[in-house]
Amino acid sequence: MRRIFALSLIITLFVTANLFAVGEARMTGKLLDADTKQPIADGVLKIEATSGKTVRIDQKSKKDGSFTIFVLDGTLMYKFTISAPGYATYEETIKLQLGETNIRNFELNKPGQAAGPPPEKAVADPAVEAYNAGAALSNNGDSAGALAKFEEAVALKPDLTAGWMALAKVAVKQKQYQKAIDAAKKGLEIDDEDTDMWLVLFQSYKALGDNANAAAAEKKLPVNASKLFNEAAKLINEGKDGEAEDVLKRAVVADEKMGIAWYELGMVYARTGKNAEAKQALNKYLELDPKGKDAPTAREMLGYLP
Repeated sequence: MRRIFALSLIITLFVTANLFAVGEARMTGKLLDADTKQPIADGVLKIEATSGKTVRIDQKSKKDGSFTIFVLDGTLMYKFTISAPGYATYEETIKLQLGETNIRNFELNKPGQAAGPPPEKAVADPAVEAYNAGAALSNNGDSAGALAKFEEAVALKPDLTAGWMALAKVAVKQKQYQKAIDAAKKGLEIDDEDTDMWLVLFQSYKALGDNANAAAAEKKLPVNASKLFNEAAKLINEGKDGEAEDVLKRAVVADEKMGIAWYELGMVYARTGKNAEAKQALNKYLELDPKGKDAPTAREMLGYLP
C-alpha cells in the first residue's frame, strides 16, 4: 500500500531578523596604533556593566583591527577595557546610543609613548546616518526603503562592513539575489566566518540556480537538522523520495532525537521497498515520540510491512 503524506515544513532558520531588537545596542569600529594609525589585530575588548545588571563581554579584534560589540541592554553604562600585546591598556566608561550602530575607533599607545589629544566630539557621519535610517526602515517592514539607504551608506563609506552586511540581508528579502551576493562577499572580506553572510550566499545562489556555489556556501553553515528536514520535505512533496532519503539520513545524524525525521525516513523506506530499514526507522520514531501525531500511522505501517 502506498500513501503520500503532505508535509508541513518546520520553521527554518532562513528568516532575516530585524536589524535591531528593542533595547539592544551595538558598536563597531577598529583598534588602531595611536602613532601609525595601523590596525591592531588580536586586541581584546572587555565590556562590563557598571551597575544594574551583571554583564561581561570579551571580544577580540580581527586581523584588520575591526570589532563588533552587541549588548542586549543598551540602557546601561559600560566600562570598556581595551588591551593588546605591546600596548598600554585603555579604559573608558561609555553610554551607547540605542537603535543605531555606534561607530568608534580606539587608539592604543605603546608603553612610554605620550598619549595623544583626547578624542574630538563625534560629528555626524552621513554614511552612518544613512545606515541608521536604513535600520529603522527595515525594522518597520520597509525593505525597499532600507535597501536604498544601505546602498547610500556603503557608497559614502565603502569600508562600512555593517552596511554591506545589512544590505545583503535586505537584498535577499527583496529577491535581488545578485546584489545580495555582491554585498555578502564584501562582508566576508572582513569576517570570512560570518554565518549570516554565508547563509545569504546559500539562499541567493540557490534562488539563481547556481547549485555548485550554493553547495560551497552551505558547507560553511552549521549543520542544522531542521534545515535538512525542510529540504527533505520539499523533495518528498515533489515525489523525489530517493533524494529525500539521503537528506533525511543526514538530518538524523545531525539530531538523532528528531522523531519526525525518523518517521519520514521510515515512510520513504516503506515506499521504496526497503522494508527492514523502514521498520528500524519507524520503531525509532515510536521510541522517541510514542504519543506523537504520526504514531498511529507509524504503527499501522509497521503492521503492513512484511
